[in-house]
This record gives sequence, C-alpha cells and structure tokens, in this order.
Amino acid sequence: MIKAIALDDEPLALKIITHFCDAIDFVSLEKTFTKQAEAIKYLNKYPIDLIFLDIQMPAQNGIDFYKMLETDPIVVFTTAFSEYAVEGFNVNATDYLLKPFSQERFEQAMEKVRNEFNYRKNQSVQSHLMIRADYKLYRIEYSDILYIEGLDDYIQIHLIDKPKIVARFSMKNIMEQLPDALFVRVHRSFIVPVKRVASVQHKSLQIGTATIPIGETYKEDIQKYF
Repeated sequence: MIKAIALDDEPLALKIITHFCDAIDFVSLEKTFTKQAEAIKYLNKYPIDLIFLDIQMPAQNGIDFYKMLETDPIVVFTTAFSEYAVEGFNVNATDYLLKPFSQERFEQAMEKVRNEFNYRKNQSVQSHLMIRADYKLYRIEYSDILYIEGLDDYIQIHLIDKPKIVARFSMKNIMEQLPDALFVRVHRSFIVPVKRVASVQHKSLQIGTATIPIGETYKEDIQKYF
C-alpha cells in the first residue's frame, strides 16, 4: 500500500483528490492539509510514500516547498497553471495534474506512481540511504554509517572518515527507512549498524572509540542480535 498525503490551499481540491483516491486500491490517503506548516509537522513524525502537492499556494510555492523537504517522497503536482509544468518535472515529479483533471487522468498518474514506488522498493535492497539535508540530497552508503544519534527533531548521521550529516528527521522515521537486518535501535537517541558493534556490556556497547548507551526498553531487541 502506498501511503500518501495531499496539500492544497483549496478544500474542494482536497475533496476531489480524496474521492479519486478512494477508487484506487493501492493508495491510502492518510491525511490532507491546507497549511504547509501542518504538513511539515506531520511529515516529520510519519513516513509517507507520496505527496499530492499544489504549486500555487499563499505561503510558499509548492515546488520550493518540495525542495526543502528532508525526505524524498514521490510527488505529483496539482495546479491550475500549466506554465509550472516544466519546472515541476525539473524536480523529478512523477506526474503533473492540470486542474480540473478527470478520474481517468488521475488513474494514469497513479499507474506512474505505482511504477515509481515499485522501482524504489526494489532499489531499497541495495546498500544506501537517500537523505535530504542542507537543501541537498545525499546518498549515504550503509557501510559508511558509524551510528545515528537523535537530537530533538534532528538526527546526526556519524560517518566513517567523513563529516557527519545533520538532517531534520525523527528517530522513528529514519529507523523505518533502514533495513532491520542491518540496523538496530539501542536507545531512544541511538541507532547502530549491527556489524559495527565491537562489544556489548550491561548498559552500553562499543563502536570504534564511541561508547553507546543501551536503553532499558531496547534490551530485548538487542538480545535478538547479540
């Protein structure tokens, strides 16, 4: 199932997208928003696969909004202005729906989304993570990750022989994007690669020169790996 949200300053447009999504059995429209700030708060807490995004909005252009996201969801732009089409595809939009669009046109877009989703899902078995930080999209190899540290609404990805990357992400969100076989959460503020753990003690584990605390609620999970 493809998890989606929709952001549009027009409530009627959101009702139409909701209605069309109800007819698609592989898309679950989790929530709709008329305000960008509320959408950002949701995205920081819950991972989604797809965003329907209006371009012409009062607070910020939808394309600029998409560029500032820390995650990289599939995007389908929706707008009444055809002049934005080229710019929309320049940021790798999967499709561009010109309002008013029909159910048939919406279904065509959803087939493109499903193809993109399946492609990304197959690619996820490879050895890297894609993260947006500092208005850039970083490709981070799993093998380069030393450990991940949570700091309020941000994470620090500590890398081997490279500068750490700081991104706006929740620990829950980043954990859901990592393969369970390779990474384990050992503390509310720490995620570690299983293969990097040199030793495990009662309340901590060692990765290189770093001592990582073990949280009480994560001890059972850790025992499964070590």
